[in-house]
Amino acid sequence: MSITTSTLPLVAGTWTVDAAHSSVEFTVRHLGLSKVRGRFNEFDASLTVGDSLDSVALRAAIDLASVDTSNADRDAHLRSTDFFDTETNPQMVFVSTAIADRGDGGYGLTGELTLNGVTRTVVLDVEFNGTEDYPMDSSVHAGFSATGVLSRKTFGVEFDVPLGADKVAIGDKVNLDLEIQFVQP
Repeated sequence: MSITTSTLPLVAGTWTVDAAHSSVEFTVRHLGLSKVRGRFNEFDASLTVGDSLDSVALRAAIDLASVDTSNADRDAHLRSTDFFDTETNPQMVFVSTAIADRGDGGYGLTGELTLNGVTRTVVLDVEFNGTEDYPMDSSVHAGFSATGVLSRKTFGVEFDVPLGADKVAIGDKVNLDLEIQFVQP
């Protein structure tokens, strides 16, 4: 089935995330010199598909304590009140509010992202990568790639170390990179 402006080429119902074949990753500038990469190892998501794009809904929850930047000390600092405050706000939650077909095989996914007790609207650029039968159990999987950018300070994550005139150690812009597989209901 081909992609049209009003439907997704997916069976209606609630698709569940295949976390073993998905990733939620991010990058942020450090000292303005290089990107530090990280990921969240624990997350859940569901994609509810109806008969039109207006009836498509996505909900995702990310366990912030599962942050992994390959540096235990940095990960502990990210879990602290300086950044995620995981004891008070254990999850980052995204709930879609609209999806629009861009006409180029991609979609714009708008939703409400809650992080650090603050909710803001964000837009993700989404590419539908198709469907495939998973040979291990014959289930149908759908693949999506999504990217987005957010300002950590708009979510109240303002910790930083000044480096001098208008320079800080940690960039405000956080780049999101998601590779998600959903399993057909």
